[in-house]
Amino acid sequence: MGDTQVFEATRDAYGRALVELGALRDDLVVLDADLSGSTRTKKFADQYPDRFFNAGIAEQNMMNMAAGLALAGKVAFASTFAIFATGRAWEQVRNTIAYPRLPVKIIATHAGLTVGADGASHQALEDIAVMRAIPGMHVIVPADGAEAEAAIKASLDIEGPVYIRLGRAKVPTITDGEFVPGRGSTLANGDDVAIVACGIMVARALEAADRMRERGINCRVINMSAVKPLDEDLLLRAARSCEAVVTAEEHNVIGGLGSAVAEFLGANCPVPVLPVAVKDRFGQSGDPDALLEYYGLMPNDIEAACVRAMQMRG
Repeated sequence: MGDTQVFEATRDAYGRALVELGALRDDLVVLDADLSGSTRTKKFADQYPDRFFNAGIAEQNMMNMAAGLALAGKVAFASTFAIFATGRAWEQVRNTIAYPRLPVKIIATHAGLTVGADGASHQALEDIAVMRAIPGMHVIVPADGAEAEAAIKASLDIEGPVYIRLGRAKVPTITDGEFVPGRGSTLANGDDVAIVACGIMVARALEAADRMRERGINCRVINMSAVKPLDEDLLLRAARSCEAVVTAEEHNVIGGLGSAVAEFLGANCPVPVLPVAVKDRFGQSGDPDALLEYYGLMPNDIEAACVRAMQMRG
């Protein structure tokens, strides 16, 4: 990564996108659960106070309010930390928003280990799994601020509910700022092994690919920000060409991107699929980078998985 590279937290891109969308759409409303400073929805609240609703520390009520506003013809963005949006309010999301397929966009921040010092109680490592299991729910995990902004804007045109997972920490800008629902993108070409990553792990996958290239191994790096629905065509082409796949995510190994990829390829193109993820453990308080190293989410961990996946191939 070069010295001139731009770093931005995906939650910061969310705040910026909301202000832009608010000027374009009079039917857009935003709700928060008393965390607007952290989720960056305060930027929208300052510009459009009549269209901002603070539900207080009552996430279940907030989701029901968002559903009611959607039934009244509004496009509702509901935000809080990922652990509360997907844990405390899961039943309301399932029954009140997803079951009637309402246009509520759930934008959850502070996901994953990189919440850091807040510790296990706030480090959502299960949110992709529980949201992916809800019928009709789109699940999106942007790799950087540019893609987060594009995904948030694109969510307006997605029918029904959407879950977008954002982070607290600043991350390098590695995408061109484009997002198409249900589509991934290839950021590096190679036919020796495919690395399929989402969120903060995309940058680490690219770093691992650079290191592998120095060893004469060419990795294909896919940014699968659209976790549900998956870009099945892109994934199938990569599996057929490389015949070995590694997945990388800041999430529990159970139920997330790795599970989605393995489920699809197991039924359509059986190849070795090795996950780089948190090994079914809770997080803990600590420095974000130290936590990523401790839980095995570094470029060298991706490298090791790539070598093993290639050894398992045919």
